[in-house]
Amino acid sequence: MKSAAYPPLDGLVDLACRDGVDIRPTLLRVLTDLYVRQSTHTADEEVQYTELALGLIDSVDLKTRDAVTTRLAAYPAAPAAVLARLRAASPPTPAKSSQRGSDEVSPENLATAFFMAGSDERRLILDSVDAAAKPRRDPPAPAPSEMLRQLEAAALKHNTAEAARLLEKALGIGPDIATRIVRDRQGEPIVIAAKALGMKAAMLQRVLLFLNSSIGQSVERVYELARLYDELTPGAAAHILAIWRQAGERRRQQHAPVHWDDEQRPTRPMAAPDRHRDVRQQSAAASNLKANAVKQ
Repeated sequence: MKSAAYPPLDGLVDLACRDGVDIRPTLLRVLTDLYVRQSTHTADEEVQYTELALGLIDSVDLKTRDAVTTRLAAYPAAPAAVLARLRAASPPTPAKSSQRGSDEVSPENLATAFFMAGSDERRLILDSVDAAAKPRRDPPAPAPSEMLRQLEAAALKHNTAEAARLLEKALGIGPDIATRIVRDRQGEPIVIAAKALGMKAAMLQRVLLFLNSSIGQSVERVYELARLYDELTPGAAAHILAIWRQAGERRRQQHAPVHWDDEQRPTRPMAAPDRHRDVRQQSAAASNLKANAVKQ
């Protein structure tokens, strides 16, 4: 994807809080983490990251600025302008190597940041991911045509639940991520999924028109997403897909029990109660009660 296709970056400092959560701190961490993963950058990539970071630094909290400073301080090719703004915005904090791991952005945070971001920020994330992604010698094979036809059929019927189930199976992602993809009101996630699956552009347009009414009711939006599909590289799609898979895997690990069956069961099953014995005991008690009553 080319930077020239993106909207201006001037308004990034005014990113709105969506659903009561401010995504700017996570967005700055995400893009910084992606930036330092690559050993070298082109001039355009450095300019793009610098402009984005400078637009966000003054809008994030001290903890985020400290984390970004720590990440960039250990990176030899860190943009000088970004480091200078960070140091001016925050008091100096000694970088501790033991904290570096905690400053890295987790797959869950990156996945959440992408889904909560607006279209402009999503384009920037995709561009940064594309720059950080290593070229693959063996591009992923396209999904079976029958699965793609089933996915299109589900979209034509507006069956988001079936579409999510098919995406979960085809992409190897968790059900939560699959559901967010098909219900996303902006459409970039389904474009990424389509690119990863090797879906034809014409089929994607039909899916966009029918799967989600928030997207399909705007022909202009469908055309914008179709252009995004043409510009999106397989490497960027594969990178985002890997993040979605990691996020789903870590969620499953967090919620899975430590042992399959922690309940302590006896080696031999307990004997079933002897109902006849209970009846005999009750009858004997009743007879004794009657005999005592007669004596009295």
